[in-house]
Amino acid sequence: MKKKYLLYAICLLTGMGACSASIKGQGEVAPYVWEHYSVGTVLFEDKAPETKGSDIYHRIIPDAESYIKEQARTVLSTLYDSPEDSIPPVSKIHYTLENIEGISAKGGDHGDITIFYSTRHIEKSFAENDTAKLFFETRGVLLHELTHAYQLEPQGIGSYGTSRSFWAFIEGMADAVRVANGGFGPNARPKGGNYMDGYRTTGYFLVWLRDHKDPEFLRKFNRSTLEVIPWSFDGAIKHVLGKEYNVDDLWHEYQVAVGDVQA
Repeated sequence: MKKKYLLYAICLLTGMGACSASIKGQGEVAPYVWEHYSVGTVLFEDKAPETKGSDIYHRIIPDAESYIKEQARTVLSTLYDSPEDSIPPVSKIHYTLENIEGISAKGGDHGDITIFYSTRHIEKSFAENDTAKLFFETRGVLLHELTHAYQLEPQGIGSYGTSRSFWAFIEGMADAVRVANGGFGPNARPKGGNYMDGYRTTGYFLVWLRDHKDPEFLRKFNRSTLEVIPWSFDGAIKHVLGKEYNVDDLWHEYQVAVGDVQA
């Protein structure tokens, strides 16, 4: 086991709450307030039981239903203040292991959610027989996909497939939740780019805004989709942080702070 992943393996084996003190500052840990919140019925289905990846998954995740629910509550605590917030209701999460290319993806709508996890990716992640590394990757991927189940969506600007801003928000927030909860390893932050690039590029930027501008930024930014219509990155930034802020200026400040560009 590589030491940099050891802590996360221990956390996943014993429960994230037991390690909250050890990883303080690295992410959000689901508080007690979410313990009884219904995250939806979890239906776990192994569609590739004959694969090596399936065997590995079952050995590291012996109780998939409880594991998925635990990570769902971590996502909820990152996106929302309490169960009384305006949270998209999720009635069912159909989680499958499948022998296909890719890593993982979320589908479904109106609270009926599907998520697949590739057994081929599991096998690749376990190529060096590094159990802790695979735990780490599996949790990170799951945090990203579960964010898609519970996050709010921009309004008045089209859809995931028609609007770059919509797409960048959705994928950026999913990786922001993963970043906020210690779901990426060292050196995972992409250099350069633009806040509209989505995924890690946007995600690390959003977490930087949380860390340096407002500790409630991720929750407020998620909620801005209900309050800023038509939604935009700059409009949401101004709504959350104040009208004196500009998203392009903040991006430049962030790039300077992380050493990607000179002041």
